Amino acid sequence: MVDAGDLLLIAVDIAREAGELARRRRTEGVAVAATKSTLADIVTEADREVEDLIRARLAAARPGDGFLGEESGAERGTTGITWVVDPIDGTVNYAYGIPHYAISIAAVAGEPEPATWTAQAGVVFSPAADELFRAARGEGAWLGERRLAVSQATDAGALLATGFGYDPATHGPDLERVRRVMPLARDLRRAGAASLDLAYVAAGRLDGYFERGLHPWDHAAGGLLVTEAGGLIGGAPDGAPGRQMTIAAGPNLFSRLREVIAT
Repeated sequence: MVDAGDLLLIAVDIAREAGELARRRRTEGVAVAATKSTLADIVTEADREVEDLIRARLAAARPGDGFLGEESGAERGTTGITWVVDPIDGTVNYAYGIPHYAISIAAVAGEPEPATWTAQAGVVFSPAADELFRAARGEGAWLGERRLAVSQATDAGALLATGFGYDPATHGPDLERVRRVMPLARDLRRAGAASLDLAYVAAGRLDGYFERGLHPWDHAAGGLLVTEAGGLIGGAPDGAPGRQMTIAAGPNLFSRLREVIAT
């Protein structure tokens, strides 16, 4: 049986190295390499370089593990462990010079298919803020020496975060969803990096988060942070975080968000 703490140590070291590379490339200037789903959905040269670095370091540390990365796709392994990686979450922020982006690395037990895996370790590293959020299964979620705990929403309303997809056709339904959620909210944030939104829920900086359209690498590490901090993460399809919906919050807010979003 692989020890989750050992996987976490590997993830921490690689995330810091990858974050320094991303930060250095940002100071040198960003080149857009391609677009993905729409013209607004960009990939930078740094995204690809950072993922290549992470993949090489993981292959050296744990040959035989599987891999699922935003830029290079899936590769099945032979050890039962798969690494799920978003090399630069918040690429548009990164390209525009907004210092809110992250390296997200998770180790999961299972194949590179979210319905089959169980998260074992996760790191979300914000190079610009030099904040590294980390969690190992059964060992809590941490930022430095501080153990993280989700917040308890009050009668003043919840501080919520969300995001919008790049396809203009989805903006109307997304805004309608926000309209339904706002009676629960003190205010709303839309910062542009899902992994950091989830890390902030774990840290109690946000009370809750919801977004349609996430990929597995967007929530693999952040979702473990939330659950290890005492929160819940779910969505759709089948009650799990996924493309149709991802919801994360403390237990008392989670069910209320889920009910409102489902209506």
